[in-house]
Amino acid sequence: MKNIFRNLLVTLSITMSATSIAASKGEVLVLLSSETALPLQGGATFPSGYYLNEFGVPADALLQAGYKLTIVTPKGNKPLPDQRSVDPMYFGGKVDEMKRIQGVVNNLTTSENVKSLPTVITAGLDKFDAVFIPGGHAPLIDLSNNPEVGTLLRHFHNNGKPTAAICHGPITLLAAQDDPKAYENALVDKLGAQASNWIYDGYKMTIFSDAEEKVFEDSLNGAKLRYYPAEAMEQAGGRMEFSPAWQPHVVVDRELITGQNPFSDHLLAAELIKALDKK
Repeated sequence: MKNIFRNLLVTLSITMSATSIAASKGEVLVLLSSETALPLQGGATFPSGYYLNEFGVPADALLQAGYKLTIVTPKGNKPLPDQRSVDPMYFGGKVDEMKRIQGVVNNLTTSENVKSLPTVITAGLDKFDAVFIPGGHAPLIDLSNNPEVGTLLRHFHNNGKPTAAICHGPITLLAAQDDPKAYENALVDKLGAQASNWIYDGYKMTIFSDAEEKVFEDSLNGAKLRYYPAEAMEQAGGRMEFSPAWQPHVVVDRELITGQNPFSDHLLAAELIKALDKK
């Protein structure tokens, strides 16, 4: 009986150790916007936030692959979804799958789990193996023009760590230049914006295409975006690549992984996990 009990303890110990190892392959920083009001031309705003599937599908895949996630926003507040994205069409028409992903996201974004960007930078970024930036239009509000976001991106760039962004998430990359706010102002004022020392100059990448953006803009009842993200990325020096509208498309160049639209969620997750597993 003692031997049986001892063997059970050994088996349990091995199982727990294996589970622990599988659950601690590394840690990924997930960067989201603090804001929910997208500025439009003429001073109007439009409700925004992250797209549920663009955040939740890759996040779920990373968790299932054994990676820990840390959620960060500029202010350390709870990020909120764009309500347009809470739609089964982004989950293959499956309501149950949408609700499951909602549960994953809700668990990740409880108040005690979300950290502020300054806090994360001050504590040090070395422990993170990658950064992931979901889309929705919200990154245009407070990520692409944020020097602290630039500091974060430079860390992953300089250390060759995977940097993944989907749909409008790649606009965040514009923060990694000398004066991202000045670049944004020049875009808005149509003054021939020129990026200065942008770390991704010459990289192949993708983002929500102009054709896709036009469809979104047409839903704004006559209101207009301040600028088109794809044009802003190309003007900064990005080598832009696109698939036909609404088709999954991911571009990988060195440490950078970018997805074009909401339907690129599974493909982007697979590429990010592949890059992480190589480390």
